[in-house]
Amino acid sequence: MTTQKYKYTKTIRIWLILGLVMLIGQVVLGGITRLTGSGLSITRWDIVSGTIPPLNPTQWQEAFELYKETPQYHKINSHFDLTDFKFIFFWEYFHRLWVRILGFVFLIPFIIFIIRKQINAYLIKRLLLVVLFTALTASAGWIMVKSGLVNRPWVNAYKLTLHFMLALVSTTFMVKTIADVYNYKSTSEKKSSIILPIFIAITFIQMIFAGLMAGMKAGLYYPSWPDMNGYFLPEVMQSLENWKWINLTNYDTFTFAPALIQFIHRLLAYVLVIFTLYLFVIYRKSVSKLSKFWLNFISFLILGQLLLGILTVLNINPGIPLSYGVLHQLVGLLFYISLFFFYFSLRTNKNV
Repeated sequence: MTTQKYKYTKTIRIWLILGLVMLIGQVVLGGITRLTGSGLSITRWDIVSGTIPPLNPTQWQEAFELYKETPQYHKINSHFDLTDFKFIFFWEYFHRLWVRILGFVFLIPFIIFIIRKQINAYLIKRLLLVVLFTALTASAGWIMVKSGLVNRPWVNAYKLTLHFMLALVSTTFMVKTIADVYNYKSTSEKKSSIILPIFIAITFIQMIFAGLMAGMKAGLYYPSWPDMNGYFLPEVMQSLENWKWINLTNYDTFTFAPALIQFIHRLLAYVLVIFTLYLFVIYRKSVSKLSKFWLNFISFLILGQLLLGILTVLNINPGIPLSYGVLHQLVGLLFYISLFFFYFSLRTNKNV
């Protein structure tokens, strides 16, 4: 599929960039919501009426009473007063409101552009995929929240990871669309090698482990670096008995799963750094200015991401530090996105 023969207006190009920025913002807000423990503060999923927050003391008290029925309140936040509740309510409300705003910013212009015939069939299909996966992300988000409203005081790690992965897929479709609309292609003789798709695949796997890290709160178990509480291989992983009866679903009371997830997450981080440095060496002198920009950017981001990951675990006291945790998630997402832009910038006319 090619978009070279279709001329997209400057308005459409800016609108697509804005859509990507808002998708990034949604993921970041999700991270803040998770790290502040705010995700379970709103116990209902009211698509229309939920747009309006509590507006008077009576409504606030009603919302607070609903929260008091949750396991999170009984097992973790029973000391909360209304002021504490308002703080966590704000982040979850803002997270959900952002989705609604994203819908308006995206869907209304989308419909207008279709009516005015300013976008072609290709772009319509691409953007419908973005809409579909964004809707699936929102649905998975509510399924995730529901998992923390019964018995457990936090959400299921695997459902959280699914929510995050669907958000990544939405973002990937948007990046591909932008690269096509902006006519990303190689202007040099250097082409993409098989190593780059492998690199992207490993990055996606790393993002899966990042989701599991967050869901299992795995970082809290090993707040040290470069070792993991004094060991290269965590103690719980050194027991053959634990491997014999491996159980990755019991991560609340048994530390094997969090240990394994964090261990692999750390190893993959080192692999990605090596891959990035390798790409920098083989591509830096033989690609276009556009490709070089993204190559330099991913090289900068991977080093920053490694540093942020280290600072995050070293500053756990007693929970994940909000600033480092959010930055770590943001930079990781920007690295993932930039890697795709670099890949698309190396395309030839045949595969654009």
